[in-house]
Amino acid sequence: MDDTVPATTGWLLRGKDGRLTAYAPTADGVLRWTETRPGGPDWSGPEPLAARGLLPYLSVAQSAEGFVHLVGVRKRPRADGPADTDLVHAVQFQTGRPLRDWQSLGNPHGKDREKAADIGLPSAVLDATGSVHLFLRNANGGLSAKHQSPTGRWQPWGGANAEDTELTGETAAAVTDHGLIDVLVPAAGTVVRWLRPKPDAKLERAEDEPEARVEPGTITAWNTGGGRLTHFWRDAGDGTVRAWRPGTEPARLGGPGTGPLALLRTPVDGHDCTILAQRGTDGRPHIAAYPTENEAAGLHWTPTGERCAGAPALALDGRGRVILAVIGEDGALRTARQKAEPGLALEAWSRV
Repeated sequence: MDDTVPATTGWLLRGKDGRLTAYAPTADGVLRWTETRPGGPDWSGPEPLAARGLLPYLSVAQSAEGFVHLVGVRKRPRADGPADTDLVHAVQFQTGRPLRDWQSLGNPHGKDREKAADIGLPSAVLDATGSVHLFLRNANGGLSAKHQSPTGRWQPWGGANAEDTELTGETAAAVTDHGLIDVLVPAAGTVVRWLRPKPDAKLERAEDEPEARVEPGTITAWNTGGGRLTHFWRDAGDGTVRAWRPGTEPARLGGPGTGPLALLRTPVDGHDCTILAQRGTDGRPHIAAYPTENEAAGLHWTPTGERCAGAPALALDGRGRVILAVIGEDGALRTARQKAEPGLALEAWSRV
């Protein structure tokens, strides 16, 4: 893992056959681990998926059919000036199957290599048709966007200006269960928001959140109600967690740490809960849970396991158990699964 780019989460996904796959971005490629059977405990890998010039960052999205889309940034050095910078996309259609070839998506600045070198990192989501929509901060301080048509053909670059506000952080896109695409981007002392109500609609500027001081690269979101998302980020001042839904003030959830929050919504003892995991200030994974959308109930952050690199990931395994995964400082995958008892206690960590 590389500390020069923001950590990424959402890298642990369950396929249609119930098996989990973990993806770890590295310089010049991706490492992939795959469960050998649903529910584990055994894995195959790590299997290197080469992508020369790929930055150690991925945005990962999964379709209802189980197709996994990987989007990243590639930089290829040149002797005559700035590197060639482009966005790249690859698809895995089935758990454990080969990754399709990486496809270049260009960049929003075309042949202007100096501007292209200053673009932000992409955030990718899928609409109801399974088409990819990606968003990133461009070199002019605005928002750039690119998406597929329902046939899979990539459309030209577009986007939106932030008017008198310069975007300063990485974009974070999410999709509600009603199909609305919601995009947040940090700016100086605020967070700027756009909506795309339908797959082919133009981006619409929504109300900003003036009380947000967002640490760049830390925004994540999860569906927490009918057509509603709860957004999470770190406060730029003290590194603690905030939870926010439009129309409310950001709620304080404590937990100083680094990087984005891993999120999962699942019943715990029959109660609808939101589970969060993070890399704490001590470098170890920390986990917490609270009743979904009831931030006032509070939560308790519990450290677990050894020091890790990057950000943790959360998922449900093939037996419906919560699984927390991290990449250790030695580059190995480590996992801890929910115990078969009340509460959210985890079994001992396992090194893959």
